[in-house]
Amino acid sequence: MTAPVLAVDDLATHFFTRAGVAKAVDGVSFAIQRGEVLGLVGESGSGKSVTGFSLLGLIDPPGRIVRGSVKLGGEDMVGLSRERLRALRGKRIAMIFQDPMMTLNPVLSIAQQMTLAVHAHEKVSQAEARERAIRALIRVGIPAAARRIDDYPHQFSGGMRQRVAIAMALLHGPDVIVADEPTTALDVSIQAQILTEMRELARETGAALIWISHDLATVSSLADRIAVMYAGRIVEEGPTARVLRDPRHPYTRGLLGALPSRAVPGQALPQIPGATPSLLRLPPGCPFSPRCPNADDACRTEPPRATEGARAWRCHHPVMERAA
Repeated sequence: MTAPVLAVDDLATHFFTRAGVAKAVDGVSFAIQRGEVLGLVGESGSGKSVTGFSLLGLIDPPGRIVRGSVKLGGEDMVGLSRERLRALRGKRIAMIFQDPMMTLNPVLSIAQQMTLAVHAHEKVSQAEARERAIRALIRVGIPAAARRIDDYPHQFSGGMRQRVAIAMALLHGPDVIVADEPTTALDVSIQAQILTEMRELARETGAALIWISHDLATVSSLADRIAVMYAGRIVEEGPTARVLRDPRHPYTRGLLGALPSRAVPGQALPQIPGATPSLLRLPPGCPFSPRCPNADDACRTEPPRATEGARAWRCHHPVMERAA
């Protein structure tokens, strides 16, 4: 197997507050190959987005990466200078944010913003930068791109704005793209279109795509592999089809059971009891134990990591029978 384009090892990002230390990311490890799509899923507060921001070094005080490595093509991004990080962001690793209106500047035209992004990393003429921006807009399905590039963000629909944000991420052909729930605010039909296009773009460009989402159904149609997060840790990972068909961790099984598509007519939709724990007051051992139907005294100790081929999970009492 070829070397991964991105290798994350024992990454930990903590927030140092007056109330205590919140371990938002606590020992996350994974690797991703070129052209592969990794789905990072879990409930709100599980650490997905903080993991994504940590990969690009976008953690501000009181947060801090306290240990671990993020190797992009062999170069560890943790501890790099601001200048070196700025040189890598956008060119080698890019991010698509959840709300395009927070990404796009409302007082600059799309042409101005995209050409500025090109010039941030390459010395090319204004005409060449504009032409590259138009090609990127065409690639993500913006109609009449040569004309619309001079429009402003408010002149685009929500779906079109998100396509513009995706186009900006593709400008330099990055090795890795981190997408932080970029279709959450869009209607279902637009979501489906963008998911299909992103999967094709990953295959076409060879970019590795990390898709962060709370929606297992969305990720199932996009990702090659899934990593399920809970309380700052990856509790299960593996090929998408196998994880969805035969989950090992009770949390993964609970997420799947709560999908509306699996509901039985006339029966209440199953729910995971309780709520995600405060990162300031995590229970001892397995953080899922207060909500887990299989929990016992053993779960008050750190759960072991088990593997089965390309799959891995952390649980004292894994689910070994296939989910319905």
